[in-house]
Amino acid sequence: MPDQIKSWFKENQTLLVFLVAQAMAFGAAGISIVAYYVKMETRVSIMETRGAEYTVARLNRIDQQITVLEQKIDTNNDSIKRIVDIMTNELKQKKAP
Repeated sequence: MPDQIKSWFKENQTLLVFLVAQAMAFGAAGISIVAYYVKMETRVSIMETRGAEYTVARLNRIDQQITVLEQKIDTNNDSIKRIVDIMTNELKQKKAP
């Protein structure tokens, strides 16, 4: 029996080396995936504890910038309407006589 096992190992040595290498590769991939998830969970935890205030402040700044832009848009729309009214009035006056 031991001779049969030895001869089987000799005949299938390449297959055994390949299977061991494949198992090591799968293990390394699994370890790297677990490490990645741990790293991401750590980042999320940090953002939840320390980053909440920063995120709220950042969103408030963005809201303020949007409000300023909306005011500028309204002002520009009023200016454009006034210019269009003036130009159309001038065209009407030129055609009238």
